Amino acid sequence: MTPHDGKSQPSPALMQTEAENCVFCAIAAGTSPAVIVREWPDALAVRPRSGGVNASHVLVMPRVHVEDAGEDPDVAALVMRRAAELMAERPAANIITSKGEAATQSVFHLHVHVLSREAGDGLPLPWTPQQEESGAAVSGVAA
Repeated sequence: MTPHDGKSQPSPALMQTEAENCVFCAIAAGTSPAVIVREWPDALAVRPRSGGVNASHVLVMPRVHVEDAGEDPDVAALVMRRAAELMAERPAANIITSKGEAATQSVFHLHVHVLSREAGDGLPLPWTPQQEESGAAVSGVAA
C-alpha cells in the first residue's frame, strides 16, 4: 500500500495483524471457504455467507487488504471496475459500498455489493421513498 498525501498510515505491523485476522483476506488467500462467482488477478467476487438479500447478491473485493474505499482510491477504482463488469451482465442492478460502522460497514476489508434488481422486487434501500414514508429518511442531504 502506498501512503497518500495528508493521511497517516498505520504501522506495517498493525496492517499485517489486521490482514491476518481478516475473513476476506483469508477468502482471497484460499484459506477460508467461499462460493466464488468470478476471479481476476487483482480481485474476486463471492456470494455472501449469509446468502445475501437476493439470489444475485455478490461481493466484489480486492485481493489486497484495504479497509475501505477511502483508504486507497486506486484499489477502490479497481474494485468498482470489476463490479461494473458484473453489472454490465445484468439488465438492472445496484452497486453499494460502505465506509465505517455508521455507514453499516461490518467487515473492514473493502468490498462492493452487486445486486440485480427487478421492478417491484420489494428490496428497499435506505434512501428510497419506502423508507421516507416510514420516517426513516435522512434529512439535510442534497441529491
